[in-house]
Amino acid sequence: MTLIGWIQIILYCAIIVALTKPLGWYMTRVFNGERTFLSPVLRPIEAGIYWISGVDEKREQHWLTYTVAMLLFHVGGFLIIYGVMRLQAVLPFNPAGQGAVAEDLSFNTAISFITNTNWQNYGGESTVSYLVQMVGLTHQNFLSAATGIALAVALIRGFSRASVRTVGNFWVDVTRSTLYVLLPICVLYALFLVSQGMPQTLGDYVEATTLEGAKQTIAVGPVASQVAIKMLGTNGGGFFNANAAHPFENPTALSNFVQMLSIFAIGAALTNVFGRMVGNQRQGWAILSVMGVLFVAGVGITYWAEASGTSTLHALSLTGGNMEGKEVRFGIVASSLFAVITTAASCGAVNAMHDSFTALGGMIPLINMQLGEIIIGGVGAGLYGMLLFVVLAIFVAGLMVGRTPEYVGKKIEAREVKMAMLAILVLPLMYLGWTAVGVVYPAAVASMANAGPHGFTEVLYAFTSATGNNGSAFAGLTGNTFFYNLTLASAMFVGRFFMIVPAMAIAGSLAAKKSIPPSAGTFPTTGGLFVGLVVGVILIIGGLTFFPALALGPIVEQLAMNAGQVF
Repeated sequence: MTLIGWIQIILYCAIIVALTKPLGWYMTRVFNGERTFLSPVLRPIEAGIYWISGVDEKREQHWLTYTVAMLLFHVGGFLIIYGVMRLQAVLPFNPAGQGAVAEDLSFNTAISFITNTNWQNYGGESTVSYLVQMVGLTHQNFLSAATGIALAVALIRGFSRASVRTVGNFWVDVTRSTLYVLLPICVLYALFLVSQGMPQTLGDYVEATTLEGAKQTIAVGPVASQVAIKMLGTNGGGFFNANAAHPFENPTALSNFVQMLSIFAIGAALTNVFGRMVGNQRQGWAILSVMGVLFVAGVGITYWAEASGTSTLHALSLTGGNMEGKEVRFGIVASSLFAVITTAASCGAVNAMHDSFTALGGMIPLINMQLGEIIIGGVGAGLYGMLLFVVLAIFVAGLMVGRTPEYVGKKIEAREVKMAMLAILVLPLMYLGWTAVGVVYPAAVASMANAGPHGFTEVLYAFTSATGNNGSAFAGLTGNTFFYNLTLASAMFVGRFFMIVPAMAIAGSLAAKKSIPPSAGTFPTTGGLFVGLVVGVILIIGGLTFFPALALGPIVEQLAMNAGQVF
Protein backbone atom coordinates (compact mmCIF):
# COMPACT_ATOMS: atom_id res chain seq x y z
CA MET A 1 0.00 0.00 0.00
CA THR A 2 1.21 3.51 -0.78
CA LEU A 3 0.46 7.06 0.27
CA ILE A 4 -0.63 7.88 -3.29
CA GLY A 5 -3.04 4.96 -3.18
CA TRP A 6 -4.67 6.16 0.04
CA ILE A 7 -4.87 9.70 -1.30
CA GLN A 8 -6.88 8.38 -4.26
CA ILE A 9 -9.27 6.57 -1.90
CA ILE A 10 -9.66 9.61 0.39
CA LEU A 11 -10.20 11.92 -2.59
CA TYR A 12 -12.87 9.61 -3.94
CA CYS A 13 -14.74 9.51 -0.62
CA ALA A 14 -14.49 13.28 -0.21
CA ILE A 15 -15.99 13.98 -3.64
CA ILE A 16 -18.88 11.57 -3.03
CA VAL A 17 -19.68 13.30 0.27
CA ALA A 18 -19.44 16.71 -1.43
CA LEU A 19 -21.89 15.64 -4.15
CA THR A 20 -24.42 14.17 -1.73
CA LYS A 21 -26.04 17.37 -0.48
CA PRO A 22 -26.49 19.37 -3.72
CA LEU A 23 -27.67 16.34 -5.69
CA GLY A 24 -29.96 15.36 -2.82
CA TRP A 25 -31.42 18.88 -2.75
CA TYR A 26 -32.09 18.77 -6.48
CA MET A 27 -33.69 15.30 -6.41
CA THR A 28 -35.89 16.25 -3.47
CA ARG A 29 -37.32 19.15 -5.45
CA VAL A 30 -37.87 16.90 -8.46
CA PHE A 31 -39.86 14.30 -6.53
CA ASN A 32 -41.79 16.88 -4.57
CA GLY A 33 -42.93 18.34 -7.89
CA GLU A 34 -41.17 21.64 -7.23
CA ARG A 35 -39.59 23.88 -9.85
CA THR A 36 -35.95 23.27 -10.79
CA PHE A 37 -33.56 25.02 -13.16
CA LEU A 38 -34.46 22.43 -15.83
CA SER A 39 -38.21 22.93 -15.48
CA PRO A 40 -38.57 25.55 -18.27
CA VAL A 41 -37.21 23.01 -20.75
CA LEU A 42 -38.39 19.70 -19.33
CA ARG A 43 -41.77 20.54 -17.81
CA PRO A 44 -43.57 20.78 -21.21
CA ILE A 45 -42.05 17.44 -22.20
CA GLU A 46 -43.14 15.88 -18.92
CA ALA A 47 -46.69 17.19 -19.31
CA GLY A 48 -46.77 15.91 -22.88
CA ILE A 49 -45.75 12.41 -21.75
CA TYR A 50 -48.59 12.35 -19.22
CA TRP A 51 -51.08 13.56 -21.85
CA ILE A 52 -50.05 10.94 -24.41
CA SER A 53 -50.03 8.11 -21.87
CA GLY A 54 -53.24 9.17 -20.10
CA VAL A 55 -51.60 9.63 -16.69
CA ASP A 56 -53.10 12.01 -14.14
CA GLU A 57 -50.04 13.26 -12.30
CA LYS A 58 -52.14 14.53 -9.40
CA ARG A 59 -53.70 11.14 -8.74
CA GLU A 60 -51.61 9.09 -6.32
CA GLN A 61 -51.65 5.32 -5.81
CA HIS A 62 -52.04 2.88 -2.95
CA TRP A 63 -48.84 0.89 -2.33
CA LEU A 64 -50.37 -2.21 -3.93
CA THR A 65 -51.47 -0.31 -7.05
CA TYR A 66 -48.03 1.31 -7.23
CA THR A 67 -46.37 -2.13 -7.03
CA VAL A 68 -48.65 -3.73 -9.64
CA ALA A 69 -47.96 -0.84 -12.04
CA MET A 70 -44.22 -1.41 -11.53
CA LEU A 71 -44.54 -5.14 -12.22
CA LEU A 72 -46.59 -4.62 -15.39
CA PHE A 73 -44.04 -2.06 -16.54
CA HIS A 74 -41.34 -4.70 -16.26
CA VAL A 75 -43.39 -7.23 -18.22
CA GLY A 76 -43.32 -4.76 -21.11
CA GLY A 77 -39.56 -4.31 -20.73
CA PHE A 78 -39.02 -8.06 -20.79
CA LEU A 79 -40.99 -8.47 -24.00
CA ILE A 80 -39.06 -5.67 -25.73
CA ILE A 81 -35.63 -7.11 -24.90
CA TYR A 82 -36.59 -10.70 -25.65
CA GLY A 83 -38.24 -9.69 -28.92
CA VAL A 84 -35.37 -7.63 -30.33
CA MET A 85 -32.84 -10.31 -29.42
CA ARG A 86 -34.80 -13.08 -31.09
CA LEU A 87 -35.49 -10.93 -34.19
CA GLN A 88 -32.06 -9.33 -34.32
CA ALA A 89 -31.06 -11.01 -37.61
CA VAL A 90 -33.85 -9.24 -39.56
CA LEU A 91 -33.67 -5.88 -37.79
CA PRO A 92 -31.53 -2.88 -38.89
CA PHE A 93 -28.32 -1.51 -37.33
CA ASN A 94 -26.59 -4.87 -37.42
CA PRO A 95 -23.29 -4.20 -39.19
CA ALA A 96 -21.66 -7.45 -38.04
CA GLY A 97 -24.60 -9.53 -39.25
CA GLN A 98 -25.36 -11.06 -35.86
CA GLY A 99 -27.94 -13.85 -35.95
CA ALA A 100 -30.88 -14.41 -33.64
CA VAL A 101 -29.91 -14.98 -30.02
CA ALA A 102 -30.87 -18.37 -28.57
CA GLU A 103 -34.11 -18.64 -26.61
CA ASP A 104 -32.56 -19.43 -23.22
CA LEU A 105 -29.89 -16.73 -23.55
CA SER A 106 -32.48 -14.17 -24.67
CA PHE A 107 -34.62 -15.10 -21.67
CA ASN A 108 -31.69 -14.78 -19.28
CA THR A 109 -30.63 -11.43 -20.73
CA ALA A 110 -34.15 -9.99 -20.69
CA ILE A 111 -34.60 -10.90 -17.02
CA SER A 112 -31.12 -9.60 -16.30
CA PHE A 113 -31.70 -6.13 -17.72
CA ILE A 114 -35.20 -5.55 -16.36
CA THR A 115 -33.94 -6.42 -12.87
CA ASN A 116 -30.99 -3.99 -13.10
CA THR A 117 -28.63 -6.99 -12.82
CA ASN A 118 -27.08 -6.88 -16.29
CA TRP A 119 -25.49 -10.30 -15.90
CA GLN A 120 -24.15 -11.20 -19.34
CA ASN A 121 -23.64 -14.78 -20.49
CA TYR A 122 -22.36 -13.47 -23.83
CA GLY A 123 -19.76 -11.14 -25.33
CA GLY A 124 -21.51 -7.97 -26.48
CA GLU A 125 -19.38 -7.30 -29.56
CA SER A 126 -19.80 -10.85 -30.86
CA THR A 127 -23.44 -11.52 -29.98
CA VAL A 128 -25.75 -8.49 -30.22
CA SER A 129 -26.34 -5.73 -32.77
CA TYR A 130 -26.32 -1.97 -32.29
CA LEU A 131 -30.12 -1.99 -32.25
CA VAL A 132 -30.23 -4.49 -29.40
CA GLN A 133 -27.59 -2.52 -27.52
CA MET A 134 -29.65 0.67 -27.85
CA VAL A 135 -33.34 -0.29 -27.96
CA GLY A 136 -33.05 -3.32 -25.72
CA LEU A 137 -30.20 -2.82 -23.28
CA THR A 138 -29.53 0.93 -23.00
CA HIS A 139 -33.28 1.56 -22.95
CA GLN A 140 -33.72 -0.77 -19.98
CA ASN A 141 -30.63 0.64 -18.28
CA PHE A 142 -32.55 3.90 -17.97
CA LEU A 143 -35.88 2.40 -16.98
CA SER A 144 -34.65 -0.17 -14.46
CA ALA A 145 -32.55 2.52 -12.77
CA ALA A 146 -35.49 4.94 -12.79
CA THR A 147 -37.64 2.24 -11.21
CA GLY A 148 -35.17 1.75 -8.38
CA ILE A 149 -35.15 5.48 -7.65
CA ALA A 150 -38.95 5.64 -7.79
CA LEU A 151 -39.31 2.75 -5.33
CA ALA A 152 -36.86 4.33 -2.90
CA VAL A 153 -38.80 7.61 -3.03
CA ALA A 154 -42.06 5.73 -2.43
CA LEU A 155 -40.58 4.10 0.68
CA ILE A 156 -39.29 7.47 1.89
CA ARG A 157 -42.83 8.84 1.56
CA GLY A 158 -43.98 6.00 3.80
CA PHE A 159 -41.70 7.33 6.54
CA SER A 160 -42.41 11.01 5.90
CA ARG A 161 -46.22 10.94 5.52
CA ALA A 162 -48.85 10.32 8.17
CA SER A 163 -52.39 8.94 8.09
CA VAL A 164 -52.56 8.57 4.30
CA ARG A 165 -53.14 5.58 2.04
CA THR A 166 -50.97 6.62 -0.91
CA VAL A 167 -47.22 6.57 -1.58
CA GLY A 168 -47.09 8.50 -4.86
CA ASN A 169 -47.71 7.67 -8.51
CA PHE A 170 -45.37 5.14 -10.12
CA TRP A 171 -45.75 6.56 -13.63
CA VAL A 172 -44.96 10.07 -12.42
CA ASP A 173 -41.99 8.97 -10.32
CA VAL A 174 -40.40 6.89 -13.07
CA THR A 175 -40.93 9.70 -15.59
CA ARG A 176 -39.30 12.29 -13.35
CA SER A 177 -36.43 9.93 -12.50
CA THR A 178 -35.68 9.47 -16.16
CA LEU A 179 -36.38 12.96 -17.45
CA TYR A 180 -34.97 15.18 -14.70
CA VAL A 181 -32.22 13.02 -13.18
CA LEU A 182 -30.82 10.31 -15.45
CA LEU A 183 -31.12 11.83 -18.93
CA PRO A 184 -29.58 15.29 -18.28
CA ILE A 185 -26.60 13.83 -16.44
CA CYS A 186 -26.08 11.10 -19.04
CA VAL A 187 -26.06 13.55 -21.95
CA LEU A 188 -23.19 15.50 -20.38
CA TYR A 189 -21.54 12.31 -19.15
CA ALA A 190 -21.57 10.69 -22.60
CA LEU A 191 -20.01 13.80 -24.16
CA PHE A 192 -17.26 13.65 -21.53
CA LEU A 193 -16.61 9.98 -22.31
CA VAL A 194 -16.38 10.73 -26.03
CA SER A 195 -13.82 13.43 -25.23
CA GLN A 196 -11.77 10.77 -23.46
CA GLY A 197 -11.68 8.63 -26.61
CA MET A 198 -14.74 6.40 -26.21
CA PRO A 199 -16.50 5.45 -29.50
CA GLN A 200 -20.02 6.69 -30.29
CA THR A 201 -20.89 5.65 -33.82
CA LEU A 202 -23.34 3.63 -35.89
CA GLY A 203 -20.65 2.86 -38.44
CA ASP A 204 -19.35 -0.58 -39.37
CA TYR A 205 -16.73 -2.47 -37.40
CA VAL A 206 -13.23 -1.31 -38.38
CA GLU A 207 -10.91 -3.59 -40.36
CA ALA A 208 -7.24 -3.20 -39.46
CA THR A 209 -3.95 -4.82 -40.37
CA THR A 210 -1.64 -5.78 -37.52
CA LEU A 211 2.15 -5.36 -37.51
CA GLU A 212 2.42 -9.04 -38.42
CA GLY A 213 0.21 -8.48 -41.47
CA ALA A 214 -2.85 -10.27 -40.08
CA LYS A 215 -6.36 -8.91 -40.51
CA GLN A 216 -8.18 -7.79 -37.39
CA THR A 217 -11.76 -6.66 -36.89
CA ILE A 218 -12.13 -3.91 -34.27
CA ALA A 219 -15.60 -3.64 -32.79
CA VAL A 220 -17.00 -0.15 -32.29
CA GLY A 221 -20.51 1.24 -31.90
CA PRO A 222 -22.68 3.54 -29.76
CA VAL A 223 -20.57 2.86 -26.69
CA ALA A 224 -20.47 6.17 -24.78
CA SER A 225 -24.26 6.51 -24.56
CA GLN A 226 -24.55 3.04 -23.03
CA VAL A 227 -21.59 3.35 -20.66
CA ALA A 228 -22.91 6.62 -19.21
CA ILE A 229 -26.17 5.07 -17.98
CA LYS A 230 -24.48 1.76 -17.27
CA MET A 231 -22.45 3.49 -14.57
CA LEU A 232 -24.82 6.23 -13.38
CA GLY A 233 -27.72 3.78 -13.13
CA THR A 234 -25.54 1.08 -11.50
CA ASN A 235 -26.44 -1.29 -14.30
CA GLY A 236 -22.97 -2.57 -15.19
CA GLY A 237 -23.65 -4.43 -18.41
CA GLY A 238 -20.73 -3.91 -20.79
CA PHE A 239 -20.87 -3.05 -24.47
CA PHE A 240 -17.78 -5.26 -24.83
CA ASN A 241 -17.02 -8.58 -23.19
CA ALA A 242 -14.12 -7.14 -21.16
CA ASN A 243 -16.42 -4.48 -19.70
CA ALA A 244 -14.63 -1.51 -18.06
CA ALA A 245 -11.25 -3.19 -18.56
CA HIS A 246 -11.69 -2.63 -22.32
CA PRO A 247 -9.95 0.54 -23.54
CA PHE A 248 -13.03 1.56 -25.55
CA GLU A 249 -15.22 1.36 -22.42
CA ASN A 250 -12.69 2.94 -20.09
CA PRO A 251 -10.02 4.81 -22.08
CA THR A 252 -8.15 6.80 -19.42
CA ALA A 253 -7.39 7.06 -15.72
CA LEU A 254 -9.72 10.08 -15.60
CA SER A 255 -12.59 8.18 -17.22
CA ASN A 256 -11.99 5.39 -14.70
CA PHE A 257 -12.21 7.78 -11.75
CA VAL A 258 -15.32 9.53 -13.07
CA GLN A 259 -16.99 6.17 -13.70
CA MET A 260 -16.35 5.20 -10.08
CA LEU A 261 -17.83 8.50 -8.90
CA SER A 262 -20.93 8.05 -11.04
CA ILE A 263 -21.63 4.60 -9.58
CA PHE A 264 -22.07 6.04 -6.07
CA ALA A 265 -23.39 9.53 -6.84
CA ILE A 266 -27.16 8.96 -6.95
CA GLY A 267 -27.20 6.25 -4.29
CA ALA A 268 -25.38 8.52 -1.83
CA ALA A 269 -27.59 11.49 -2.71
CA LEU A 270 -30.74 9.49 -1.96
CA THR A 271 -29.71 9.35 1.70
CA ASN A 272 -29.91 13.15 1.69
CA VAL A 273 -33.28 12.96 -0.04
CA PHE A 274 -34.43 10.73 2.82
CA GLY A 275 -33.22 13.22 5.43
CA ARG A 276 -34.87 16.15 3.68
CA MET A 277 -38.21 14.40 3.18
CA VAL A 278 -38.47 13.23 6.80
CA GLY A 279 -37.56 16.73 7.95
CA ASN A 280 -34.15 16.00 9.48
CA GLN A 281 -31.08 15.85 7.25
CA ARG A 282 -29.07 14.30 10.08
CA GLN A 283 -31.11 11.13 9.58
CA GLY A 284 -29.76 10.90 6.05
CA TRP A 285 -26.18 11.55 7.16
CA ALA A 286 -26.49 8.79 9.77
CA ILE A 287 -27.50 6.29 7.09
CA LEU A 288 -24.66 7.46 4.85
CA SER A 289 -22.28 7.01 7.79
CA VAL A 290 -23.35 3.38 8.18
CA MET A 291 -22.66 2.85 4.50
CA GLY A 292 -19.35 4.67 4.78
CA VAL A 293 -18.06 2.55 7.69
CA LEU A 294 -18.72 -0.68 5.81
CA PHE A 295 -17.32 0.72 2.55
CA VAL A 296 -14.05 2.00 3.99
CA ALA A 297 -13.50 -1.29 5.85
CA GLY A 298 -14.03 -3.24 2.63
CA VAL A 299 -11.71 -1.01 0.61
CA GLY A 300 -8.99 -1.22 3.26
CA ILE A 301 -9.06 -5.02 3.37
CA THR A 302 -9.15 -5.45 -0.41
CA TYR A 303 -6.39 -2.92 -1.06
CA TRP A 304 -4.20 -4.48 1.63
CA ALA A 305 -4.76 -8.02 0.31
CA GLU A 306 -4.01 -7.11 -3.31
CA ALA A 307 -1.05 -4.87 -2.45
CA SER A 308 0.46 -7.58 -0.23
CA GLY A 309 0.27 -10.24 -2.92
CA THR A 310 0.59 -13.94 -2.09
CA SER A 311 3.27 -16.28 -0.78
CA THR A 312 3.46 -17.91 -4.22
CA LEU A 313 4.25 -14.57 -5.87
CA HIS A 314 6.84 -13.80 -3.23
CA ALA A 315 8.48 -17.20 -3.77
CA LEU A 316 8.86 -16.25 -7.43
CA SER A 317 10.43 -12.93 -6.40
CA LEU A 318 7.42 -11.06 -7.80
CA THR A 319 6.96 -8.18 -5.41
CA GLY A 320 4.68 -5.15 -5.59
CA GLY A 321 1.40 -6.96 -5.04
CA ASN A 322 -0.96 -9.09 -7.09
CA MET A 323 -1.25 -7.70 -10.61
CA GLU A 324 -2.84 -10.81 -12.10
CA GLY A 325 -6.05 -9.93 -13.91
CA LYS A 326 -5.53 -6.18 -13.56
CA GLU A 327 -4.98 -3.49 -16.16
CA VAL A 328 -1.49 -2.01 -15.86
CA ARG A 329 -2.91 1.44 -16.68
CA PHE A 330 -5.10 1.28 -13.54
CA GLY A 331 -2.93 -0.67 -11.14
CA ILE A 332 -3.78 -2.22 -7.79
CA VAL A 333 -5.39 0.69 -5.96
CA ALA A 334 -7.79 1.72 -8.76
CA SER A 335 -8.67 -1.94 -9.40
CA SER A 336 -9.28 -2.68 -5.72
CA LEU A 337 -11.32 0.49 -5.26
CA PHE A 338 -13.39 -0.23 -8.38
CA ALA A 339 -14.06 -3.82 -7.27
CA VAL A 340 -15.40 -2.73 -3.87
CA ILE A 341 -17.44 0.13 -5.36
CA THR A 342 -19.06 -2.00 -8.04
CA THR A 343 -20.11 -4.71 -5.56
CA ALA A 344 -21.09 -2.30 -2.78
CA ALA A 345 -23.41 -0.81 -5.37
CA SER A 346 -25.36 -3.24 -7.54
CA CYS A 347 -23.36 -2.17 -10.57
CA GLY A 348 -21.34 -5.18 -11.65
CA ALA A 349 -19.07 -3.31 -14.04
CA VAL A 350 -15.46 -4.44 -13.64
CA ASN A 351 -12.09 -2.99 -14.61
CA ALA A 352 -10.23 -6.07 -13.35
CA MET A 353 -11.02 -9.78 -13.14
CA HIS A 354 -12.30 -10.60 -9.65
CA ASP A 355 -11.50 -14.26 -10.33
CA SER A 356 -7.79 -13.32 -10.19
CA PHE A 357 -7.93 -11.45 -6.88
CA THR A 358 -6.37 -12.93 -3.77
CA ALA A 359 -8.59 -14.97 -1.47
CA LEU A 360 -9.25 -12.02 0.87
CA GLY A 361 -9.45 -9.54 -1.99
CA GLY A 362 -12.11 -11.63 -3.70
CA MET A 363 -13.95 -12.23 -0.43
CA ILE A 364 -14.91 -8.58 0.09
CA PRO A 365 -16.85 -8.21 -3.20
CA LEU A 366 -18.63 -11.46 -2.34
CA ILE A 367 -19.52 -10.21 1.15
CA ASN A 368 -20.70 -6.86 -0.24
CA MET A 369 -23.22 -8.68 -2.40
CA GLN A 370 -24.28 -11.12 0.31
CA LEU A 371 -25.10 -8.18 2.58
CA GLY A 372 -27.71 -7.23 -0.02
CA GLU A 373 -25.66 -4.46 -1.66
CA ILE A 374 -26.78 -1.87 0.85
CA ILE A 375 -23.43 -0.05 1.03
CA ILE A 376 -24.70 2.79 -1.19
CA GLY A 377 -26.16 0.01 -3.31
CA GLY A 378 -27.97 0.28 -6.60
CA VAL A 379 -29.75 3.53 -7.37
CA GLY A 380 -32.74 3.38 -5.06
CA ALA A 381 -32.29 -0.31 -4.25
CA GLY A 382 -29.41 0.44 -1.90
CA LEU A 383 -31.47 2.87 0.15
CA TYR A 384 -34.58 0.75 0.48
CA GLY A 385 -32.36 -2.24 1.29
CA MET A 386 -30.57 -0.26 3.99
CA LEU A 387 -33.88 0.98 5.43
CA LEU A 388 -34.94 -2.65 5.88
CA PHE A 389 -31.89 -3.17 8.08
CA VAL A 390 -32.65 0.08 9.91
CA VAL A 391 -36.12 -1.27 10.71
CA LEU A 392 -34.55 -4.41 12.18
CA ALA A 393 -31.96 -2.40 14.11
CA ILE A 394 -34.68 -0.22 15.63
CA PHE A 395 -36.60 -3.37 16.53
CA VAL A 396 -33.53 -4.77 18.31
CA ALA A 397 -33.11 -1.49 20.19
CA GLY A 398 -36.73 -1.66 21.27
CA LEU A 399 -36.27 -5.20 22.58
CA MET A 400 -33.31 -4.12 24.68
CA VAL A 401 -35.25 -1.40 26.48
CA GLY A 402 -38.69 -3.02 26.48
CA ARG A 403 -40.36 -0.29 24.45
CA THR A 404 -42.19 -0.22 21.12
CA PRO A 405 -39.49 1.01 18.73
CA GLU A 406 -39.87 4.26 16.80
CA TYR A 407 -38.08 5.68 13.79
CA VAL A 408 -38.53 9.20 12.39
CA GLY A 409 -41.87 9.49 14.14
CA LYS A 410 -43.28 6.10 13.15
CA LYS A 411 -43.81 3.10 15.42
CA ILE A 412 -42.08 -0.01 14.07
CA GLU A 413 -44.39 -2.92 14.78
CA ALA A 414 -44.69 -6.60 13.93
CA ARG A 415 -45.87 -6.09 10.34
CA GLU A 416 -42.84 -3.98 9.38
CA VAL A 417 -40.38 -6.35 11.06
CA LYS A 418 -41.90 -9.41 9.38
CA MET A 419 -41.80 -7.77 5.96
CA ALA A 420 -38.18 -6.65 6.48
CA MET A 421 -37.10 -10.16 7.49
CA LEU A 422 -38.96 -11.69 4.54
CA ALA A 423 -37.17 -9.38 2.11
CA ILE A 424 -33.74 -10.01 3.63
CA LEU A 425 -33.98 -13.80 4.08
CA VAL A 426 -35.08 -14.49 0.52
CA LEU A 427 -31.59 -13.55 -0.71
CA PRO A 428 -29.56 -16.32 1.02
CA LEU A 429 -32.32 -18.79 0.21
CA MET A 430 -31.69 -18.20 -3.49
CA TYR A 431 -27.91 -18.03 -3.68
CA LEU A 432 -27.22 -20.83 -1.18
CA GLY A 433 -29.94 -23.05 -2.58
CA TRP A 434 -28.92 -22.73 -6.21
CA THR A 435 -25.22 -23.04 -5.32
CA ALA A 436 -25.93 -26.37 -3.63
CA VAL A 437 -27.63 -27.58 -6.81
CA GLY A 438 -24.97 -26.11 -9.08
CA VAL A 439 -22.07 -28.04 -7.53
CA VAL A 440 -23.73 -31.46 -7.69
CA TYR A 441 -25.81 -31.34 -10.86
CA PRO A 442 -23.63 -32.91 -13.61
CA ALA A 443 -24.50 -30.40 -16.35
CA ALA A 444 -23.67 -27.51 -13.99
CA VAL A 445 -20.44 -29.10 -12.75
CA ALA A 446 -19.28 -29.35 -16.37
CA SER A 447 -19.31 -25.54 -16.57
CA MET A 448 -16.72 -25.18 -13.81
CA ALA A 449 -13.22 -24.40 -15.07
CA ASN A 450 -11.61 -24.82 -11.65
CA ALA A 451 -11.78 -27.62 -9.10
CA GLY A 452 -12.00 -27.44 -5.33
CA PRO A 453 -12.73 -24.35 -3.23
CA HIS A 454 -12.07 -21.88 -6.04
CA GLY A 455 -14.53 -23.60 -8.35
CA PHE A 456 -17.08 -23.64 -5.55
CA THR A 457 -16.54 -19.90 -5.01
CA GLU A 458 -17.12 -19.24 -8.71
CA VAL A 459 -20.54 -20.89 -8.50
CA LEU A 460 -21.39 -19.18 -5.19
CA TYR A 461 -20.28 -15.83 -6.61
CA ALA A 462 -22.44 -16.30 -9.71
CA PHE A 463 -25.64 -16.98 -7.79
CA THR A 464 -24.83 -14.31 -5.20
CA SER A 465 -24.25 -11.78 -7.97
CA ALA A 466 -27.48 -12.75 -9.71
CA THR A 467 -29.59 -12.71 -6.54
CA GLY A 468 -28.08 -9.40 -5.47
CA ASN A 469 -28.76 -7.94 -8.95
CA ASN A 470 -25.07 -7.13 -9.33
CA GLY A 471 -23.96 -8.84 -12.53
CA SER A 472 -20.21 -9.15 -11.95
CA ALA A 473 -18.66 -12.62 -12.12
CA PHE A 474 -15.77 -14.85 -11.20
CA ALA A 475 -14.94 -15.45 -14.83
CA GLY A 476 -13.96 -19.14 -14.59
CA LEU A 477 -17.57 -20.30 -14.85
CA THR A 478 -19.19 -20.96 -18.25
CA GLY A 479 -22.61 -19.44 -17.75
CA ASN A 480 -24.12 -19.71 -21.23
CA THR A 481 -25.74 -23.10 -20.71
CA PHE A 482 -29.39 -24.02 -20.42
CA PHE A 483 -29.03 -24.72 -16.68
CA TYR A 484 -27.29 -21.48 -15.79
CA ASN A 485 -29.37 -19.30 -18.10
CA LEU A 486 -32.56 -20.45 -16.37
CA THR A 487 -31.36 -20.73 -12.78
CA LEU A 488 -29.51 -17.41 -12.81
CA ALA A 489 -32.60 -15.77 -14.33
CA SER A 490 -34.74 -17.13 -11.51
CA ALA A 491 -32.24 -15.85 -8.92
CA MET A 492 -32.27 -12.40 -10.54
CA PHE A 493 -36.05 -12.26 -10.63
CA VAL A 494 -36.52 -13.33 -7.02
CA GLY A 495 -33.67 -11.14 -5.78
CA ARG A 496 -35.25 -8.05 -7.30
CA PHE A 497 -39.00 -8.42 -6.95
CA PHE A 498 -39.28 -10.54 -3.80
CA MET A 499 -37.41 -7.76 -2.04
CA ILE A 500 -39.39 -4.93 -3.61
CA VAL A 501 -42.86 -6.19 -2.68
CA PRO A 502 -42.21 -6.44 1.10
CA ALA A 503 -40.46 -3.05 1.01
CA MET A 504 -43.49 -1.49 -0.64
CA ALA A 505 -45.78 -3.17 1.89
CA ILE A 506 -43.74 -1.46 4.60
CA ALA A 507 -44.12 1.86 2.77
CA GLY A 508 -47.90 1.51 2.70
CA SER A 509 -48.08 0.44 6.33
CA LEU A 510 -45.95 3.34 7.55
CA ALA A 511 -47.75 5.95 5.45
CA ALA A 512 -51.06 4.96 7.05
CA LYS A 513 -49.71 5.44 10.59
CA LYS A 514 -49.90 8.58 12.64
CA SER A 515 -46.72 10.52 13.23
CA ILE A 516 -45.72 10.64 16.88
CA PRO A 517 -43.43 13.28 18.39
CA PRO A 518 -40.17 12.18 20.00
CA SER A 519 -40.24 11.67 23.77
CA ALA A 520 -37.72 11.09 26.56
CA GLY A 521 -37.72 7.38 25.74
CA THR A 522 -37.19 7.74 22.00
CA PHE A 523 -33.97 6.11 20.81
CA PRO A 524 -31.82 8.77 19.07
CA THR A 525 -31.16 7.79 15.46
CA THR A 526 -28.68 10.39 14.30
CA GLY A 527 -25.61 9.69 16.44
CA GLY A 528 -22.71 7.27 16.69
CA LEU A 529 -24.60 4.78 18.85
CA PHE A 530 -27.27 4.36 16.18
CA VAL A 531 -24.65 4.04 13.44
CA GLY A 532 -22.83 1.37 15.45
CA LEU A 533 -26.07 -0.50 16.15
CA VAL A 534 -27.07 -0.63 12.50
CA VAL A 535 -23.57 -1.73 11.43
CA GLY A 536 -23.68 -4.47 14.07
CA VAL A 537 -27.12 -5.71 13.02
CA ILE A 538 -26.03 -5.80 9.37
CA LEU A 539 -22.93 -7.82 10.18
CA ILE A 540 -24.76 -10.21 12.49
CA ILE A 541 -27.55 -10.90 10.00
CA GLY A 542 -24.98 -11.05 7.20
CA GLY A 543 -22.96 -13.52 9.26
CA LEU A 544 -25.95 -15.84 9.35
CA THR A 545 -25.55 -16.10 5.57
CA PHE A 546 -21.73 -16.16 5.44
CA PHE A 547 -21.32 -19.11 7.83
CA PRO A 548 -23.76 -21.39 5.99
CA ALA A 549 -21.93 -20.53 2.78
CA LEU A 550 -18.61 -21.56 4.36
CA ALA A 551 -20.09 -24.70 5.90
CA LEU A 552 -21.77 -25.61 2.62
CA GLY A 553 -18.41 -26.38 0.98
CA PRO A 554 -17.62 -29.67 2.78
CA ILE A 555 -21.28 -30.72 2.67
CA VAL A 556 -21.70 -30.34 -1.09
CA GLU A 557 -18.28 -31.90 -1.71
CA GLN A 558 -19.41 -35.01 0.17
CA LEU A 559 -22.69 -35.03 -1.76
CA ALA A 560 -20.76 -34.71 -4.99
CA MET A 561 -18.51 -37.64 -4.05
CA ASN A 562 -21.56 -39.72 -3.20
CA ALA A 563 -23.03 -38.86 -6.59
CA GLY A 564 -19.77 -39.73 -8.34
CA GLN A 565 -19.08 -36.11 -9.27
CA VAL A 566 -15.72 -34.78 -8.13
CA PHE A 567 -15.14 -31.09 -8.82
